[in-house]
Amino acid sequence: MARGTSERLTLAAVLGAMGPGLLAALAGNDAGGIATYSSAGATYGYGTLWILPIMALLLIVVQETAARCGCVTGKGFASLIREKFGVRKSALAMAALLIANTAVTISEFAGLASGLALFGVPKTISVPLVALVIWLVSMSGSFRRIEKILLLVSCVFLTYVVAAFLVGPDWGAVAAATVTPRMVASPGYVSLLVATIGTTIAPWMIFLAQNNVVDKNVDESGIPLQRVDTVSGSIIACAIAWFIIVTTGSVLYPAGIEVSDAADAALALEPIVGPWSTVLFAAGLVAASFLAACVLPGVTSSAICEAFGWERGADRSWDEAPVYRGIITAVIMVSALLVILPGVDLFEIMMSAQVINGVLLPVLLVFLVFIASDRLIMGQYRNGRVWNVLTWATIVLITVLTVVMFVLQLLGF
Repeated sequence: MARGTSERLTLAAVLGAMGPGLLAALAGNDAGGIATYSSAGATYGYGTLWILPIMALLLIVVQETAARCGCVTGKGFASLIREKFGVRKSALAMAALLIANTAVTISEFAGLASGLALFGVPKTISVPLVALVIWLVSMSGSFRRIEKILLLVSCVFLTYVVAAFLVGPDWGAVAAATVTPRMVASPGYVSLLVATIGTTIAPWMIFLAQNNVVDKNVDESGIPLQRVDTVSGSIIACAIAWFIIVTTGSVLYPAGIEVSDAADAALALEPIVGPWSTVLFAAGLVAASFLAACVLPGVTSSAICEAFGWERGADRSWDEAPVYRGIITAVIMVSALLVILPGVDLFEIMMSAQVINGVLLPVLLVFLVFIASDRLIMGQYRNGRVWNVLTWATIVLITVLTVVMFVLQLLGF
């Protein structure tokens, strides 16, 4: 390792670089993710823990590649797609991203409504107020301030760690299940396994990981530090998922209680473990939904503006970047409004987002691997043979699992 690189890898430098990778990974533990992990633990106990180390590896591959592309090129993912693959393919990708991210943002507001309802706050009050707070954070005019706020919110994920220790699991059994693959001959198990993997990597996370690095003006010299950030962020995010499954697997699975969402899990824990478990689970749900709802509109708007060459950035005013701020405002308003309107089928919206994400993610990963392997774009920092194999293996695995998920959905499982 070069002397300059060694000097940069000090504790202070690592802590200073932390943010983009950690934020991108933790934002993936949103309302849908928590619901999936809770359901996995409640339905199959520790039976899905073994998939989490694999999920961490897949997340590291994708996040590191995106961050490295940002460091080398100084450009976001949308800009590189347009330059390498043309305006038409870029426009199609952005249209799909807008639809999918809006649908996912709606699910985050639904998660906020469910979580705050556990504290006695009706959605007609909670959703408009939280939407206003999210809009104010997004319009704060400072990327670093926004990042600090969101990283502070991420600390609430520690509630799931506390909840896991409160329930007192058999740690020996937990450790064995984590390193021992287990398959159950059940369409429901396969479907839940696919959902557990699918909730780890979303299309918007690629844009977020790369754009955050670009917004911080990190260049090639920062690649070692960004690798520390992306690896640690991916591991922490998957560890949170691990603690959620341990909690519900230790309490709800032995009691035969199945849940369909995170709010159900929080309520089901109370009579068995006590009210503190419900408070911790509900607080985690609210924080996770808030974090993702803050991130998604900005990521969506930033990608679209970059793809079409419009001004973007949290530090740009309305006069400088009207489209950027307008898209953020529209996504927040539409999402909040749909959640509080009576008769809206939120489940159908979330399922539609899942379908779009399932189709879009492998395509974007193909874009990413071609960009990261291009000598003209990446120079000496292009993907090596091992990293290309890992990336293509990730693409194939996600594609196969997505097809399996769609087939199971068509069959009614």
